[in-house]
Amino acid sequence: MSDSSPLPPVRLHSEAELARDALSTPLLARAARLARWAGPGTRIEAGGGLVDEQLPAAAELLGLTGDDAAADASEAWRVAVDTGLVEIVDEDEGTVAAGGELALLTSGSPHDVLAVWLGALETLLADASVPDLDGLVDAVGEGGEVDFSSLDWDPEAEAEFLDGVLGNLYLLTVNEEGPGDGPVPLPALAASMIVPSDMGEPTNDVLEQVSDAMMRLDDQFRLLAPVGIVEYQPVDEALMADFDEPADGSPPSVDETDVTRYGMVRLTPLGLYGLRARLQDAGFVAPAVGDLADKGADALLDGTSTFPQKAARAETEQWLAGRQPFAAARELLAAARGADTGAPLRRLLCQQALSLVGGEAEPALREVLDDPELGGLARVWLSEHGASDVPAPSEDLVFWLTVDTVAAQLAAEGNSEELQALVEGLAQQHNGFFAAAWRVDHPATADVLEAMGRLHPDKRIAKEARKAAFKARSQQGS
Repeated sequence: MSDSSPLPPVRLHSEAELARDALSTPLLARAARLARWAGPGTRIEAGGGLVDEQLPAAAELLGLTGDDAAADASEAWRVAVDTGLVEIVDEDEGTVAAGGELALLTSGSPHDVLAVWLGALETLLADASVPDLDGLVDAVGEGGEVDFSSLDWDPEAEAEFLDGVLGNLYLLTVNEEGPGDGPVPLPALAASMIVPSDMGEPTNDVLEQVSDAMMRLDDQFRLLAPVGIVEYQPVDEALMADFDEPADGSPPSVDETDVTRYGMVRLTPLGLYGLRARLQDAGFVAPAVGDLADKGADALLDGTSTFPQKAARAETEQWLAGRQPFAAARELLAAARGADTGAPLRRLLCQQALSLVGGEAEPALREVLDDPELGGLARVWLSEHGASDVPAPSEDLVFWLTVDTVAAQLAAEGNSEELQALVEGLAQQHNGFFAAAWRVDHPATADVLEAMGRLHPDKRIAKEARKAAFKARSQQGS
């Protein structure tokens, strides 16, 4: 992902809802219980972890049983220390006490609670990038340092891989053409990191890499699920043997009829919040619906120019909800003016925003009937709302509005099928369109005519459009 272009906007739950979700996550709840349990009798080893002798008591306090009970208790303790829920009083003596952050979980604001949860998330993400402990112990050299080369493990690359996977999961979730809040098959997520976008049929080597990535991700998502970032259905244990020892020596293939057996993952609302915060910290532009609600109309029109259609509408509805219709319409119309390259798209977005405003806005639209840039869209709005005494547009205004509309569509969609249909319709409905269009006094006239020449499938009409574009450029230069 590029950190320069904005990501699709995400729809977040309120901080109050997210804070409740954070407090109910198994890992943070366990860390808080251990923080309240910590006292003068609690002992830690170098690095802040609980001494082995106290892990059984910690596991019993948390109601943990089974082979992983001690490891899970140790992990919860580490989160408590890392997030400030537990304070190390004397590292030499190995004594601890409840930390200052613990009070935030009960008396802090939702934002405070989420800040603690984000700290817990960072701890788990760091742990998820570490190989199994047995291999790590074997790789410790004489000086106590880890020999990463013997592990075939690059900590930085592993962290980047997991960040990339989570970034792709975020994109799939917030993209209007993606699964939304539905689960994503683990094979598809692994393939998004391994298979080149221009590759047709993946090779056996690539498929084997996907299989290896799936197994890594299966371990990582099992670890991350307790912090509440994802809901995860793990890979079916019965399939593990197939992955480890394929019968014919070739990499396993995914049974598309039952892809759920290969793992399913979805970001939770809390996960969306957490990943957006991490993306922003990394320098990405990661907007959320509602960010522009308290901004001016100029910020709304500029900001939603990169939004998908549904998100733009949701953002606009929130913006309008806090304003009176007449004042909102006036502000939108003022922001839509201009002769710069972004002005046509602003006017299109203004028109779409005004379609959500009721009849109380009519006086604001009548104020701009004589405005050369806004008079056309004002007539459209008034006619659609059944207003009386709407003056007919002049031919010049009709052509100006046509050029403005096509310029806006070009900016919004590029050379889309919808724009091609619009271009074909214009040429068909208006006899002699290009003979008149090149004279239109609009900054985008030549660009629009050139685009029509590219898009129209009829070679004769396309040639007319290109000739008209040449005339328009000559007129602009004179």
